[in-house]
Amino acid sequence: MKRFIAFMMIFCMLFALTGCREKEQYTTAAPAKPVIYLYPEKVTDVSVSLDFNGRLTSTYPHYDSEWNVTAHPDGTLTDENGREYYCLFWEGVQDVEYDFSRGFCVNGEDTAEFLEKTLGEIGLTDKEANEFIIYWLPKLEINEYNLISFQNEIYTDNAELTISPAPDSLLRVFMAWKPVNEPVEIAPQTFEPFAREGFTAVEWGGSEIK
Repeated sequence: MKRFIAFMMIFCMLFALTGCREKEQYTTAAPAKPVIYLYPEKVTDVSVSLDFNGRLTSTYPHYDSEWNVTAHPDGTLTDENGREYYCLFWEGVQDVEYDFSRGFCVNGEDTAEFLEKTLGEIGLTDKEANEFIIYWLPKLEINEYNLISFQNEIYTDNAELTISPAPDSLLRVFMAWKPVNEPVEIAPQTFEPFAREGFTAVEWGGSEIK
């Protein structure tokens, strides 16, 4: 009987550990570090609200139904207390299935070169692309390959932005990606040229899919 009880205890422990590994394998993806830049033609008071289909986990400056800032043409933002920011930041968790029907399979060691080229084609400035790459490069370059797809409506429909006054030009860049151990054939994405005209708002972010 004692041997049977000991066997059952070991079996239950092994089962529990296996269950933990399975849960980790299917961790819900989280949009990571979406940041918003505002470039008005003149100093302008701007409000920004986010209708996010999920749960916000972090914001800076603090978000409570909307951000209210004074935006300067160089992108500098100030709050009502005069504190300066270079962007608006948010993160959250949600249950969304992203589209990987088109995209890119990139060797990990080629990530920096790929992002420099592709982010330029999409429309980010060198400064914005630098900040994007600095954040994502350490997570991507350590993998053998990465399957990368820049999302459109699936992302914007689940994280709607309302900016007042409305920008003349709006660019939202969101990269969904997942590490893979071998090359994957995938139809490449193409991008329409982005023209910065008048008051311009830009956002970039991304999510690792596990």
